[in-house]
Amino acid sequence: PVLDTEDAWVSVEGPVSIVELALEQKRIHYPLVEHQFVLCTVLYAIMRLSLKAVKPLSLFDSKGKSAFFKDLTSIQLLPSGDMDPNILSIRQQFLLKVVSAAVQTLCSSQKDTEVSEEEYFPFEKGKNWPTLAADLAQYLQVSEDLVRRHYVCELYSNGMDHLGEE
Repeated sequence: PVLDTEDAWVSVEGPVSIVELALEQKRIHYPLVEHQFVLCTVLYAIMRLSLKAVKPLSLFDSKGKSAFFKDLTSIQLLPSGDMDPNILSIRQQFLLKVVSAAVQTLCSSQKDTEVSEEEYFPFEKGKNWPTLAADLAQYLQVSEDLVRRHYVCELYSNGMDHLGEE
């Protein structure tokens, strides 16, 4: 982009402006950033919901694993549309675990002290873990409908019929 500068600023001496520094940076490869975002979201869900026996890198194929250790400005081969059915199965099981753990956490906290989800997760106001799992399903090539159905089944099985109807 072309930056217009006023005449008064042309003769100014000093360090390079932050705009010029930003323009000199290499462009990032956005799909690689999305790939990193998926891993961060998976790791955060594992940590926040205390999921046991989950190996986060098992959710990715060999191309996906190698892309995590590359510079964000490099263009990497990312996983294509065709995935190994075993990896898809592992991904599906992970997302269903996330939904189940979120519902269990919400139900146990409401039974104990009648607190809302926002109060139980104070730093995550508006964070709806089942919805996040459904959004993550798009990136992981798992059916969103399957995740949403599991969420409704979990709500009904935990006696939260009013939320399940919604």
